[in-house]
Amino acid sequence: MIRTSMIATAAALALGLTACGDMSGDDATTEGAATEEGTDQGMDNGNGEGMTETAGENFGPGCAAVPEDGAGSFEGMAQEPVATAASNNPVLSTLVTAVTEADLGDTLNSAEDITVFAPSNDAFEKIPQEDLEALLADQEQLTEVLTYHVVEGRHAPADLEDGTFTSLQGGDVTTEGAGEDFTVNDDSKVVCGNVQTANATVYIVDTVLMPE
Repeated sequence: MIRTSMIATAAALALGLTACGDMSGDDATTEGAATEEGTDQGMDNGNGEGMTETAGENFGPGCAAVPEDGAGSFEGMAQEPVATAASNNPVLSTLVTAVTEADLGDTLNSAEDITVFAPSNDAFEKIPQEDLEALLADQEQLTEVLTYHVVEGRHAPADLEDGTFTSLQGGDVTTEGAGEDFTVNDDSKVVCGNVQTANATVYIVDTVLMPE
């Protein structure tokens, strides 16, 4: 069962991600990054003409726990690819440990335009300690779980109002809600939404998503 799932995961990663890059993410750095107030991101349309995409505002009660300045702040995270950005944010330290154990840091950093439903430390604390330790020790199963939290494309909050997305793990992730109130797979709440990194839009959630 795990072998079949891992083959599917590998295929999804091959389709959805580019070749692994440097953890520094210098090539992926986005100028004009999002902040709490929201900013415009300049993008090239391929003809040398700039195109502007509005990042929008961060929202949710969990945003209060994000540092106000420095590398782990919203502005700081926007300058780095997603795995590096998460490693700078203390709210996501357990997730970073899991990504490291699964050896997915370079893979996530080199991906182009993804959305990550990132479990907070509190989300991991809902898992019994014994079960969490077993998960972190099983790289194949851990990869299954982590890639289930990643979908292709950078999705704005409006996309989550009634969404169904295919994860890199291969299973479907569903979202619903409106305004600043969204859930993922019915019971995982978005506690801090629309967080921008250089290559991803991140929604911090309060429950770890488990693939079927």
